[in-house]
Amino acid sequence: MIALPEPASTDDLRGLLLDYLDYYRSVIAAKVTGLTGGDLRGSRVPSGWTPAGLLTHLAHMERRWMEWGFLGEQVPEPWGDSDGDGWVTPDEGLATLLERLEGVGRRTREIVEAHALTDQAAPGGRFATPAEAPQLQWILLHVLQEYARHAGHLDIARELADGAVGEDG
Repeated sequence: MIALPEPASTDDLRGLLLDYLDYYRSVIAAKVTGLTGGDLRGSRVPSGWTPAGLLTHLAHMERRWMEWGFLGEQVPEPWGDSDGDGWVTPDEGLATLLERLEGVGRRTREIVEAHALTDQAAPGGRFATPAEAPQLQWILLHVLQEYARHAGHLDIARELADGAVGEDG
């Protein structure tokens, strides 16, 4: 697992935000690693979401915001993580789900490193007009918030599954 960025002073806000995203992706991976197939695809909460569905949601969410949202690129099935009632639980194995999440993270890093944090999202994808398009820094903070929130969800699911607590699993 990647270490949590320690408090410090930096002029590199872009790097700090990317480091936090990498950290939360590693927390997510640690939380799901070691779950049995039943615990990965089964739900322990009334809403019915599963850890595998959450992994699929995070990969779609990040791609939705970075490629479709910020770059304005068309992406296949931007809402493919949802069936209208909740997150879809995929059939893929854990290794494939984690590879997808890592790949989306690499793509996010490429996008962010090629742009200024104050650059506006391009219209044409998620945003129809320039007036709707947020800056990259807002998008990054939103994506970071999603990861932090869902890491907390996985804390609870993992504790209910096998008693594991803490950031490492």
